[in-house]
Amino acid sequence: ARKDLLVEARNRELAATTLFFGVACILVFSFAFIRENEVAEGLSAGVIWVSVIFSGTVALGRAFERERQGETLRALLLSPVERVAIYLGKLGALLILMIGVELLLVPIVGLLFHAPLARHPALLVALLVAGTVGFAAVGTLFAAMLVRARSRDVLLPIVLYPMVVPVVIAGVLGTSALFAPEPDPERAQLFLSMLVFFDAVFVTLALWTFGPVMSE
Repeated sequence: ARKDLLVEARNRELAATTLFFGVACILVFSFAFIRENEVAEGLSAGVIWVSVIFSGTVALGRAFERERQGETLRALLLSPVERVAIYLGKLGALLILMIGVELLLVPIVGLLFHAPLARHPALLVALLVAGTVGFAAVGTLFAAMLVRARSRDVLLPIVLYPMVVPVVIAGVLGTSALFAPEPDPERAQLFLSMLVFFDAVFVTLALWTFGPVMSE
C-alpha cells in the first residue's frame, strides 16, 4: 500500500484520471436533469453513487497495471509474504484513493444538485465508506483475476457490476433516506447495516480466494 501511494503521490496519474472521470459524470447528469434550477427528488443520491462507482472502476482497472507493465507481478507473488498481505495492500491503497476522490466529488454534487449534505453528515460518511469498502473489496479481487487478460478493461465492469449491485442499491436507498424532504435516519441505518454485512461477506470471500486465484 505504501509503495502504491508513494508512486501515486509522485505522478498523480491515477488520482487525476479518476477525479476527472467522476467530475465528468456529475456534469453530464447536471446538464441532463437540471432544468431551471429544479432538481428531481432523489436524484442527488443516485448521482453520488454513480460517480463513485464509475470513477472507482477507472481506479480498479489500473490497480495492477504497474506490476504488469514492469513484469514485476511474479516477483511480487514470490516475495516472502502471505498472498493475503498483497491483496490487503492493494485494497488499502485503492480505498485511500477512492475516499480522497469522494471528498471532492460529494461536495460538487451537493453544490450542483442542492443535496443536504450537512443534515446527517456522520451517517452519510458511514454509508459512503461502507459502500466504498464493499465495492473496492470485490473490485480488487476481480482486477487481480483479470490482470493477464487482454480485454481486462472491458471485462472488469462486466464481471464487477453484477456482483456489487447489492452495495449500490443499499447505498443509493440509504443516501436517499437522508436527502428526502423528511429524512429517515432509521431507514438509513438499516441500509448501513446491510452494507456492513455485505462488506464482511465480500472481504471474507476475497481473502479466501485471492491466493488460489493468483496461483492459477
